[in-house]
Amino acid sequence: MASETHTDSGPPSLETSTEARIHPERVSDWPAATEHHSTSRQHLTVAAFVLASFLGSALLFLIQPMVARLLLPLVGGSPSLWNTSMVFFQAVLLGGYAFAHLSTRRLGMRIHPVMQVVLLGLPLLVLPVAVNPDWRLPPDAPQSLWVLGVLALTVGLPFFVLSTSSPTLQRWFAASGHRTANDPYFLYAAGNVGSVLALLAYPFVIEPFLTVSQQAALWTGIYIAFVASSALAALLVRGKSAVTADHAAADHDNEVIEPARRWRWILWAFVPSALMLGVTRHVATDVASFPLLWIVPLLLYLITFIIAFGKSSPTRTARASKTIRVLAVPLALTFFLLSNLGFQMALHFTWFFFAALLGHSRLSDDRPKPARLTEFYLLVSVGGVLGGIFSALVAPILFNGVYEYPIAIVMALAIVPRIRPAFPAPTQVAGVLTLAALGGALAAQLAGQSTIALTLLAFASLNALLTLKRPEMYAGTIAAILALGLFLTPGNLLTQERSFFGVYRVQVTDGEKVELVSGTTVHGAQAIDPDQALVPWAYYYPTGPLGQTFLSMPERDDVGVIGLGVGAISIYSEPGDRYTYYEIDPLVVELAENAELFTYMRDTPAEVDLVVGDGRLSLEDEDARFDLLIVDAFSSDAIPVHLMTVEAIEQYLDVLEDDGVILLHISNRHFELAPVLGRITDHLDLAGLQQRYEPTPEEEELGSNRSHWVLLARDASDLAWTGDLWEPLPENGPLWTDDYSDILSVLDL
Repeated sequence: MASETHTDSGPPSLETSTEARIHPERVSDWPAATEHHSTSRQHLTVAAFVLASFLGSALLFLIQPMVARLLLPLVGGSPSLWNTSMVFFQAVLLGGYAFAHLSTRRLGMRIHPVMQVVLLGLPLLVLPVAVNPDWRLPPDAPQSLWVLGVLALTVGLPFFVLSTSSPTLQRWFAASGHRTANDPYFLYAAGNVGSVLALLAYPFVIEPFLTVSQQAALWTGIYIAFVASSALAALLVRGKSAVTADHAAADHDNEVIEPARRWRWILWAFVPSALMLGVTRHVATDVASFPLLWIVPLLLYLITFIIAFGKSSPTRTARASKTIRVLAVPLALTFFLLSNLGFQMALHFTWFFFAALLGHSRLSDDRPKPARLTEFYLLVSVGGVLGGIFSALVAPILFNGVYEYPIAIVMALAIVPRIRPAFPAPTQVAGVLTLAALGGALAAQLAGQSTIALTLLAFASLNALLTLKRPEMYAGTIAAILALGLFLTPGNLLTQERSFFGVYRVQVTDGEKVELVSGTTVHGAQAIDPDQALVPWAYYYPTGPLGQTFLSMPERDDVGVIGLGVGAISIYSEPGDRYTYYEIDPLVVELAENAELFTYMRDTPAEVDLVVGDGRLSLEDEDARFDLLIVDAFSSDAIPVHLMTVEAIEQYLDVLEDDGVILLHISNRHFELAPVLGRITDHLDLAGLQQRYEPTPEEEELGSNRSHWVLLARDASDLAWTGDLWEPLPENGPLWTDDYSDILSVLDL
């Protein structure tokens, strides 16, 4: 072996000896020069590999929000778009890791770097990234599969090539001859730093200042820099030192990995991935409909990777385990109690952070030697993909609520290492007390005694935490608590359904009205009293802006509505009127037409047409001309950005009569949208008015909700019928176009 290798500490080469004979005064400088060269190469190697790892991971996570932004006009705003995209990226990442694993083992450190650099150059043939504007979301086919197909065609090749980079660079570094080559996992942390910075940069730096096409050009430029740094790393790893390290790595290739250990790697990766998508859906659906929150779980997920695979800590896993066990009690009780919004988000995100840290710390604690590195990452990726598939694709089919999140919570508690409880007790005694408390809570809940039920649940969980020795028993206790909160259907819930676009609940409120609720937003309501059943409630009450429009506008026989809700708007029609609804979610159509729930669609005197599909895209195929076009298409509180751009308003004008009016519903808890429409109004030289409607206590008692509406017309004379309640729009907002929108500029918390 020694005869085949050469290191800087060996004898001088022939050229050096000859040079010494010709220039004897340089002989004394040879050891220092050699040491300097070795140190310089070591620094260059680390710099090249860190830069390539950083840029590769940054590109992976920079492209995700960028592509989601590109898909928004085709799919609309929904947590499902983000979760489905995440599954795609996880699946492609798995393919990239599998390719890296097989190719590095089969080709070796001489051939593989050359092949990898060639592979990295292929995406340059299809960049920059763009989405075909002619694509349409099919209303009668699985929307998730369609999104996956579009992503494959749009970013499949560049994302796959990038996904091979992390395990490849770490395997190369292990064969680089660097003095720290036996532990290349620090590059994984460096890559995740790039991922975190990219995710933070997109909403705060990139989106506010660059159009989508400029973002794609920037991404291409960074990709070229990544290819260059990867090529330098490939060049360095093919030196003589690589041969030496490759032989050394081969000596450790006989590490035996038992099947059970592989399954543990998959499980420990599955849990954080399933939790990430589960908490995203839960927060966006049941806590706060605030789309920018979608990025928070992914950031926390990546940060836990950085911590787990950074500097080792013998107590990190134990601390994460204790934290999630203690916080599991208040977390479970939030499924019963309505508490402060900020407290709920902080609790769920904090618990998720430590649960993800637990899974990733267990992976880091059990990571194999570098020779098995690519296999390790491959199995970690398998677990991540399976967690994503479960949460984003399987759960919406199996469940009518966001039940994948509680399931992942229980699984996280089950992978906690065994911890000595504070007050250990015989399993039989502790178990009986816990089961008795859970049974009493169930009986109290069924009897309507919520306070007693919550007290017994708190006792059961605390008793299990302090006395039970086995993690799976404590996980079972929390599972029982969550089941009580989720599956004991309250008496006021009529039905609950789930689609790609969200979870919808139809419920009786205050014993006097039936509401359609998505997340935390009411999308329509109808009185139970037959005498009031034909009065549109909620945002559509007769004294509100929409009611004023129908009662005062002179000509509104032909009405177009983007967003169906429960169909309450159709009650304002008269015989001979024609109403055309554009609704992206077939499930909403099904609920609105169910006369056992809502009767607006049945009782309207108008001729009604229902078009299933995105409102803006459907208008492109319409020849209709409307007197009034109403845009009322929020998904929970998510902003349909593509419905509020210059191009969108121009498209609305194209289907509007010359004296027609556009009425936009912009009620929102988190964003101030009037300045955006005011800027567009000024840009297109239109007339615009707004009204922030606050119902009187008497109107609120009768079913009216506060709301915010905007009227647009080609000329001010077309709005002459409006009263004093309408006021001018502000004009200081950003100019949103199909190529540019800045969400943070209108954020109003």
